[in-house]
Amino acid sequence: MPSLRSRDVAQGRLVNSAKRTPRFAAQRWLRVVGRHKRAIAVGVLLVAATGGSAWAWQAGKIGDAQALAAQLASDALVATQVTAGLVVNEVTVEGRIETAGADLLGALGVGRGDLLLSFDADAARARIERLGWIQSAMVSRRLPDRIHVEVTERIPFALWQSDRRLLLIDREGAVITDHGLGQFSNLPMIVGAAAAAHAGALMDMIAVVPSLHVRVRAAVRVGGRRWDVHFDNGVVAKLPEEGAAGAWSRLAELDAQYRILDRAVQIIDLRLGDRLVLRLEPPAPPRPPGVKPKAPARPV
Repeated sequence: MPSLRSRDVAQGRLVNSAKRTPRFAAQRWLRVVGRHKRAIAVGVLLVAATGGSAWAWQAGKIGDAQALAAQLASDALVATQVTAGLVVNEVTVEGRIETAGADLLGALGVGRGDLLLSFDADAARARIERLGWIQSAMVSRRLPDRIHVEVTERIPFALWQSDRRLLLIDREGAVITDHGLGQFSNLPMIVGAAAAAHAGALMDMIAVVPSLHVRVRAAVRVGGRRWDVHFDNGVVAKLPEEGAAGAWSRLAELDAQYRILDRAVQIIDLRLGDRLVLRLEPPAPPRPPGVKPKAPARPV
């Protein structure tokens, strides 16, 4: 289980270790409170037992006396937690694979020596779930000195190009990251401002025909309404706004019967339900007189 040991919480990095670190000394301001915890506790009792409110009334400072009593009580509570060892000494994490340790620590918002009972687990969970790789998170305090984090990371689904930016998205269209995208170059490319939210449904439809699916390299969302599908050899299939699944099946039948994707075509227009429109590749320019065609290269 990846663990953030006490030194690494302070330095903002992750290590893997099953050993528990020894409990550390409290921070300087906590040690000061600890040395005087007996005097603080006695002071709180004296204020309560000797009628501190009456004394403050005579001095005309009831508000100051109440504030002082509250501060003394708060300091006594801090001292009690430090004495009991209820300070953050360790952070453990489950489920982290792609999320950077420094990003997780920053979102967690806790430091070595912080009071464990003062740590807001719900607020930390909300911050962690704003990280791109994180789909969901659970954060809990584990007595006496540990914070435990469980995360579920998003699964990369496609590369999304929008406004000249290239982003990694999950199946629901949530943006994961825009860094280190080279390792995801095998994923399909989705293009268009409104493409991410509809990518999952499109890929489900494409996967119904495996022979076509393996040849798809990109899909462009046109006008926020329909798709142009780009194949590995540069052929583009224009799908209709309505009945795209039927058009995709029709293309599969034509390719199985006539090998249409391997013919000299540029565009296969499937937007008209009762006909198929093909745009052919332009013919090769004529050779100038006297110029012989190049002989094919001999295999080495």
